[in-house]
Amino acid sequence: MSNEKRNALGKGLSALLNDTPSVLPNKNNEARQSVPRPVSEVDSLGSINEIKISEIEVNPFQPRTEFDEQALADLSASIKLQGLIQPITVRKMSAHAYQLISGERRLRASKLAGLTQIPAYIRTANDQQMLEMALIENIQRENLNAIEVALSFQRMIDECSLKQEELGDRVSKNRSTVTNYLRLLKLPPSIQASLRDNEISMGHAKALLAVEDPAAQLYIHQQIIKNELSVRKAEELVREIQKAPVKKEGKQPEELSYQLKKVQDDLASKFSTKVRLKVNSQGNGSIEIPFLSEDDLGRILEMLDW
Repeated sequence: MSNEKRNALGKGLSALLNDTPSVLPNKNNEARQSVPRPVSEVDSLGSINEIKISEIEVNPFQPRTEFDEQALADLSASIKLQGLIQPITVRKMSAHAYQLISGERRLRASKLAGLTQIPAYIRTANDQQMLEMALIENIQRENLNAIEVALSFQRMIDECSLKQEELGDRVSKNRSTVTNYLRLLKLPPSIQASLRDNEISMGHAKALLAVEDPAAQLYIHQQIIKNELSVRKAEELVREIQKAPVKKEGKQPEELSYQLKKVQDDLASKFSTKVRLKVNSQGNGSIEIPFLSEDDLGRILEMLDW
């Protein structure tokens, strides 16, 4: 049974957990739910232990903040019927205090099921190891969207001091796959949100990444949503845009303040195109809203109630 559990965690996570778990002697579920077995220092080396849910605090490094309520309810119903099959992983903080390393979804569902204690692997891990283990478990979820994966990859690089090759080894993905996910974070925020909310696919995002100009990216994204373009149609639109001559922009005469930059970004999101504010030292200036076609101009004018 321990091999099945370790395989379920994935190669990347199991590689971090150097000790091999040993399973408690077979007991019926009622006995396991009644009285928790005392946890000794030897237990901390990796056996499965029953610990009180009230003694577990949530992992502060958990990268996932949203959980599907229906999925939690379904898992809770399964736990009520069959018990928790896959233990959570915690680290021991003191005699009666533990911090969650991985398994927050299972912990939440167990609380919903009315359990007062839960089977757990007890590990020793520093903060960086905790973050890395939580991120790896998070990345290995099948229902994780592309932006969540990209953000987790970026956190592992920034906070765990990993190179892309090392990150690929941790999550069993090649470097090109890691790079493709990280590139998503260079897209405008509105496009990232659309990808996060499954309004566009990873294929659409890759097509948009072939365009360097953010204004063109925003325009193509708007056309994908408006016309429900397939990935192939989006790629065709990208090729058409790339054939059009691009006018090079000069430098802004004055550096914008933080407040004006925010206004500029808000306008860009509103019009789904790259808006440019020009302000001189006297406070005078102008707003430029570029358009990529007559249809795009019509869209902008309609938004302005022209």
